[in-house]
Amino acid sequence: MADGKKTTIRVTQTGSPIGRPSDQRATLIGLGLNKINRTRELEDTLAVRGMVNKVKHLVRVED
Repeated sequence: MADGKKTTIRVTQTGSPIGRPSDQRATLIGLGLNKINRTRELEDTLAVRGMVNKVKHLVRVED
């Protein structure tokens, strides 16, 4: 972080939100995911990590 670069994580949706609580679907949308195999590069913050943790059974994370 000293050089000004922001660290990111790559999050890929691997599971379907069908049959899951609506808050989990909303969390996926908040992460920018709404289709299986869609990938987003997100800033590595506590808020993003918390959202990923909530839907960890539906996503794959790469540092």
